[in-house]
Amino acid sequence: MSRPPIIQPDRAYSFSDYFKLNFTPHDILAHFDATLQRQPLDLPRTSEPLDRLADLKARIEESLPRLSLTSEIARREFLIAPVLTDVLHYTTARLDVEYPLTVNAQLKGSLDYLLQSHDVFLVIEAKNEDLERGFVQLAIELIALDRWLESENTATTLYGAISTGNIWQFGQLERRSRTVTQDLNLYRVPADVEDVLRILVGILR
Repeated sequence: MSRPPIIQPDRAYSFSDYFKLNFTPHDILAHFDATLQRQPLDLPRTSEPLDRLADLKARIEESLPRLSLTSEIARREFLIAPVLTDVLHYTTARLDVEYPLTVNAQLKGSLDYLLQSHDVFLVIEAKNEDLERGFVQLAIELIALDRWLESENTATTLYGAISTGNIWQFGQLERRSRTVTQDLNLYRVPADVEDVLRILVGILR
């Protein structure tokens, strides 16, 4: 007797629906002919001076003790957005917020943040909690972006990050092998905000 399908072929799915599925990440990605691996990633990092780093860290450290982080909106506006604003300062990247993306009925929704610099794309998904489920959603968004770009973009790797605002985790999709890699490293803000910033800028430069 065959197992019922992970993804119902007659049902529409938004990106956020994959956050709610109780199947294993490996099985969900396998439905889209992708594999998942978990290992430390050797991500690009800029070595250039970050002239606004001290100010960014100070602002986050000042606001955190008095900031309620019970909602995703608060985390996005007060922890994630300031970091991304500084990324724009250091790069020529373009930032789209709530970017709508539709490939088909099972791959559609809005990307919280989409950064593009030349042929490099970086998706950032904001979540209030549960990084593991959040990473599954991020992986699906990278798969959708890969199909949406098709042959128009020559980049071999698409990058992503899942963030609760005070915790960041990176990932990437190797387009040729259809392998999604979940970084084993976690970066905490404000303690590791320099690492986060150097990685984001390094990817987009």
